Amino acid sequence: MTRAPTFIHLTDLHAHCDRDVDGIDTMANLDAALSMIAAIDPAPDFVIVSGDLTDKGDASSYRAVRQRLEALGMPVLCALGNHDSRPGFHEGMLDRTTGLDAPYVYDRVFDGVHVIVLDTSVPGKVSGALGDDQFAFLDAATLRHPDLPKIVVMHHGPRIVTESPFAWESLDEAETERLRRTLAGRPVAGILTGHIHHDGVSLWHGVPVVVGNGLHDFIDPTYRNGLKIHTGASFGHCTLRGSGLAVAFVPLPSDRRHLVTLDAETVRGFE
Repeated sequence: MTRAPTFIHLTDLHAHCDRDVDGIDTMANLDAALSMIAAIDPAPDFVIVSGDLTDKGDASSYRAVRQRLEALGMPVLCALGNHDSRPGFHEGMLDRTTGLDAPYVYDRVFDGVHVIVLDTSVPGKVSGALGDDQFAFLDAATLRHPDLPKIVVMHHGPRIVTESPFAWESLDEAETERLRRTLAGRPVAGILTGHIHHDGVSLWHGVPVVVGNGLHDFIDPTYRNGLKIHTGASFGHCTLRGSGLAVAFVPLPSDRRHLVTLDAETVRGFE
């Protein structure tokens, strides 16, 4: 019997060479997660990182992340988030010297899984967007390899919680609807996202949308009068069977210590 492909979903590393970001040792969290991943038997087929690889977008932090991911010895596919910098990423992760401001958009096939990576980052913004060029790319990409299941990777997910008072948490409603139309009828097995710092799965027009907590902190999804932020980190261990996508959320050890609570007016002001 052929083994179903398995892969890891990492997100929101917020790595920083100064190590301590908001009282959290982000590099230590990354090292701990990668040590846990390296111990998985049988080894996952590949790793997906759905954005916010670094906290400040500096090339030196990307180089530190790159060194750690390469040492894992698995194929890694990265997307960009709002904390990322396209120039810093292209320089530190890819050794590029030209086209540094270009969105990082591509697709790859691993072990019978077609992975499509989008770039929802908008320079200088907390919120995210796709735009015409990326929708055109997505439309064409989802028609390639028609017999293969597709995983779409994007930092900001579709706007599922339409009653949310915080518009920056997701794509806007117009782009969410455009995304629905683009993916309708295509063999999309799942959408992997990050950004909002808690684990969760929503069934959106028949497609599982998976959000990962990430490796920086945990934002309490039951508190909607602002943001209540605690220590906490996790990654997803994903299996793509013929019946569909399964995700097990793997927490890192944590005391769930309260860090800060931001009021709703402050949080609504994020752009």
